[in-house]
Amino acid sequence: MKEFLYKGKNKRGVLVKGIIEANSLESAKNMVSKKGLVNPKVGLKPKELYEYVPALAPSVTSKDVIIFCRQFSTMIDAGLPIIQCLDLLASQAENPTFKMILKQVKEDVEGGMTLADGLKRHPNEFDPLFVNMIAAGEAGGILDTILRRLSENLEKAAKLKAKVKSAMMYPTITICVAVAVVMVIMVFVIPVFQKMFAEMGAALPQLTQIVINISDFVKANVIYMGIGAGLLGFAFKKYYATGKGRRTVDAFALTLPVMGMLIRKIAVAKFTRTMSTMLASGVAIMDALDIVAKTAGNMSVELAIYDVRSGISEGRTMADPLLESGVFPPMVCSMIAVGEQTGALDSMLEKIADFYDDEVDEAVNNMTEMIEPAMMCFLGVVVGGLVIAMYLPIFSMAGGVG
Repeated sequence: MKEFLYKGKNKRGVLVKGIIEANSLESAKNMVSKKGLVNPKVGLKPKELYEYVPALAPSVTSKDVIIFCRQFSTMIDAGLPIIQCLDLLASQAENPTFKMILKQVKEDVEGGMTLADGLKRHPNEFDPLFVNMIAAGEAGGILDTILRRLSENLEKAAKLKAKVKSAMMYPTITICVAVAVVMVIMVFVIPVFQKMFAEMGAALPQLTQIVINISDFVKANVIYMGIGAGLLGFAFKKYYATGKGRRTVDAFALTLPVMGMLIRKIAVAKFTRTMSTMLASGVAIMDALDIVAKTAGNMSVELAIYDVRSGISEGRTMADPLLESGVFPPMVCSMIAVGEQTGALDSMLEKIADFYDDEVDEAVNNMTEMIEPAMMCFLGVVVGGLVIAMYLPIFSMAGGVG
């Protein structure tokens, strides 16, 4: 269906504008005429710039999907048919990209597809976890419950991601500013001092001479340094794209002093939360482990989960392979073992996830408190050292004059 713009005055003389969907211009005019407008004008809605250039289309955010789940769950709970729900959700969506996707899903469902199959055709917006839980909800007749659980899971995941992102924002900005300041001093400020010292003809202190030599090197090779940094980043990206590279980098990330523990806690919180949601929704444990492994985000964690899946297929429990992997803390493995023995694995996993959400909050706060003084010391030593190096000759000459 196409979108048409219309405008006209109602019986009270008030100008009314709007958008209407129809298969043709004639159908749109007939639909507008039923609104009782005087001499209405109807025309095809012009395309937006992103419709001509797909790269400019706004991306679908987790917030869009969370709102979709919340509204969809409420509509299903109220007894509305799925197609009508999708039609209403598409019309209310503020993100034009998401609006288009929901329209396509609606058309697929109208054509005989299940809702899960329709969503599966858009993997960038709906991951395997989302699709499989929707399929379980459709099969069990609890789609509204599944959508509510999905929205809660996505909200907690988005909250966790936002906390980590905000914690990393300060050191990232500080390092970028520090590098920019140092480069400006090296390329523009130090040469001015160098010229002044050369005119004086005095012997320079060793620290000052070292800084001037570094400045000469940076000024002569700044372009090559930029190209080298770009090539290094490109090479790292290519290496990380390989299986061996990803295994090596992800395993190394878990061993980092502060960041490694944070990554481990985030992985535990994500694994337990997702597994709890899927098991409570009726997804088979083998399918749940396969999906969770693919969305782990860390190769070491992913391999540990696949080991658990292999162990279960051989008749073992979930807790033992997790403990043997060395990725998951012993306490987590013990709690999972208790959950398996009592038959309440999903609720136990949820309790672990809640606990580790708090652990991640504390780890993020601790990391922020450690990073701030470290960054201040770094800036003080680097910038202060450069300033002292440039003023040493002046102090020496002043002492000689005295």
